[in-house]
Amino acid sequence: MARIDFGDGAVLGEAPANADTFFQLGMMYSTGRSVPIDYVTAHKWFNLAATKGNQDAIRLRREIADQMSDAEIGLAQRAARDWLKAHQAAPVKTLDVRAAA
Repeated sequence: MARIDFGDGAVLGEAPANADTFFQLGMMYSTGRSVPIDYVTAHKWFNLAATKGNQDAIRLRREIADQMSDAEIGLAQRAARDWLKAHQAAPVKTLDVRAAA
């Protein structure tokens, strides 16, 4: 489960972090559906969807990149990396039962 944080203070509760969720967020920001059009944010979400194997996200990320400057693409890539770092699953702690005995 991942907490989807839009970065502007809006949060989409606890939801599975899967390719479809990321893809839909990319679509929202690339088309302005319920949010202002923001290609940097759309690229970020498409990039995250692409890392999870969504082929449409790969294509659309490339298409909106054609509308963006190199600096904007860099911002989007940095935002995707930052999101991944902030939402990585915490390592599972194991209990050594031999030490407890």
